[in-house]
Amino acid sequence: MKIGLTYDLRSDYLAEGYSKLETAEFDREETIEGLEDSLKRLGHQTERIGNARRLIERLAQGARWDMVFNIAEGLKGIGREAQVPAILDIYDIAYTFSDPLVMSLTLHKGMTKSVIRDAGVPTSDFFVFEGSLKEGDISFPPPFFIKPVAEGTGKGITPDCIIRRLEDLVPACEKMLAAHDQPVLVEQYLSGREFTVGITGTGIDATVVGTMEVHLLPEAEQGVYSYMNKENSEELVRYTIKSNSEDPVFKGAEDVALRAWRALGCRDAGRVDIRCDEKENPYFLEVNPLAGIHPEHSDLPIISNGVGLGYHALIERIVSSASKRIKK
Repeated sequence: MKIGLTYDLRSDYLAEGYSKLETAEFDREETIEGLEDSLKRLGHQTERIGNARRLIERLAQGARWDMVFNIAEGLKGIGREAQVPAILDIYDIAYTFSDPLVMSLTLHKGMTKSVIRDAGVPTSDFFVFEGSLKEGDISFPPPFFIKPVAEGTGKGITPDCIIRRLEDLVPACEKMLAAHDQPVLVEQYLSGREFTVGITGTGIDATVVGTMEVHLLPEAEQGVYSYMNKENSEELVRYTIKSNSEDPVFKGAEDVALRAWRALGCRDAGRVDIRCDEKENPYFLEVNPLAGIHPEHSDLPIISNGVGLGYHALIERIVSSASKRIKK
C-alpha cells in the first residue's frame, strides 16, 4: 500500500517559537524515521505529509494515499486530535487510530469518565471545576487530585495536584484554571499502584498486548506520574512488565482497561491508564487513543517489546486493524 504519514514534528514548532511544554506531545524525528522504516519493512510505500495544514495543502494539490498512518496530535482546541481524522473523513481516505468523535471525547477527561461511569467501568468519583463550585459537586472526601481537563503527557501534573484539605481545593483549582485556560478535573485521589495497559484492535477484536507498572524512584516527584517524571523517565521511573498470571492486580487492571477501550469505541491501538486504591482495586484513569510510538521511549512500544511482540509486529497489527476500513 501507499501510506501517507501525518504527524506534528516537535522541532518544527520549537523553531516557530513554541515552548517545550507547549510541544511536549509532539514527535521527534526518530519517531517518524522508526515508523517509516517499519512500514517499508512490511512492504509498504511511504510518503511524509506532516501536520494538518500540510495535509490540507497536499489534498488540494490532488495527492491521495491508500491509507494514512496518523500520529498528528494537533496544536489548538479541544478537538485538536480530531482534526486530521476529520479532514481524511471528508476525502474518504482510511487512516489509523480512532475517529473524530472518539478523539475529541477522550481528550476531555471529564466527559470520558462520564461515559466510562455510565458504561459501568470502575472509575474514581469526580467533577469538573469551571470557575466555581456548584451544589452537589463535592460528594466525596479528600484527598482530591486535580488536573487540566484536556492535556496529555502529564502537563500541569505536579505533587501539588494532591489536595489534602477541603479548604485548599478551590484556590488550587482557580490557580490551575488560570494557568492552563481550561476547566479542571477534580477526582478522588487514588494512592495505590499505577499501570498502563497496551491494547491493539477494535471492538470485539481488541486484545491486551501487555501491562506495565509504573514505579517512581526515590529521586522522582512522589505520589504522581508527573510531567517532570515523564520527561525524565530514564532517571526517575522504573517500569515492570509481568504476565497477568504472575500478579492478579495486573489481571484486574487489564480487565478494566479492555472494558473501557471497547465502551469508548477506540480503534487499532492505544493505552489505558489504571490506578488502584489502597485495597488494590483498579480504576480507570484515562485513555490515550493516539499513544506515542517512538520505538524505544514510548509506553506502547516499550510494552510491545517487553512481551516479545516487537515494534514491527506492533505496527503491522495497527495497519492490519485499520486496513479493514479501506473500501474495496
